[in-house]
Amino acid sequence: MPFKQEPQRFPAAINTLVVGCGGSEIALGGESVMPFYTFDAPIENRPKIGVAITDSGHFKGVPGVDAYYSGAATAVDAARKAAVMPGADFLVIYLEGAHPDNGDMPAGDCAELVREIADAVKVPIAVEGCGHAEKDAKVFQSVSEALQGRNILILSAKDENYKTVAAAAGLAYGQNVGAESAVDVNLAKQLNVLISQMGVRPEKMAVNLGSAAAGYGFEYVASTIERVKGAALAQSDAMLQTPVVTPVFTEAWSVKESIASEDDYPEWGPAEARGVNMEVATAAACLAAGSNAVILMHPDSVRAVSALIDALV
Repeated sequence: MPFKQEPQRFPAAINTLVVGCGGSEIALGGESVMPFYTFDAPIENRPKIGVAITDSGHFKGVPGVDAYYSGAATAVDAARKAAVMPGADFLVIYLEGAHPDNGDMPAGDCAELVREIADAVKVPIAVEGCGHAEKDAKVFQSVSEALQGRNILILSAKDENYKTVAAAAGLAYGQNVGAESAVDVNLAKQLNVLISQMGVRPEKMAVNLGSAAAGYGFEYVASTIERVKGAALAQSDAMLQTPVVTPVFTEAWSVKESIASEDDYPEWGPAEARGVNMEVATAAACLAAGSNAVILMHPDSVRAVSALIDALV
């Protein structure tokens, strides 16, 4: 008996989140099928790739990354190179220097730097803080004001500072708000509910459900993303129908396989190749689980993951 493929239909869809303006917008989400299930229904918006840089330039120490950014003396210079990296869809600026223990850059200076970068590139922008919840709230407020009308994505509003971030970024200045939680469906939904109750429309929200390198507790990340997408599509849970943005490079380039020296583990092969493989494997797994965007660092990783997406969509 011949097999007849029956499309899997869902009563809901992931919200479409638009980031950017002036003809350089990208759209995240919008799908009503499981990841890459193009045989069930068309996927209107392919998953996107963000390239990460810092307020001091790029993440230094990896030869291939250093070579790509050769000649970039400032963060603005690095941003120009990141924006045209083959396979890149948007730029993610990590304001590490804002941390009280890492320079304590004033919020106003952070905002001015982001504004200079935004003026220098033609791609959508997302902004991540320094990890200090109180300082990030101040930084995000200043950045949101300085880039009002640019429709950027602020990453990330956390349980400790979501009120300030949502009020400033989402309500006062009309930016998109990313809600960050720690690999838990209930926590993710609760934070989305709280932010939406403040008045931020779900169509202006994304979620970062957490991340881990492949092989390092990654099954929790994958199952959380899958459960969120399942509830959003099959159960029409409006509070989970937000696109998923997953930072990959932070975890992939911090595990032993990526940073162990070749002298200590010659049988493992070149260290940089190991890091790229870990970044690509983790990104591919996140996309297969349901991430609508992944944030990467290495040019080779960006190129490989972009080719993978093209082949599957």
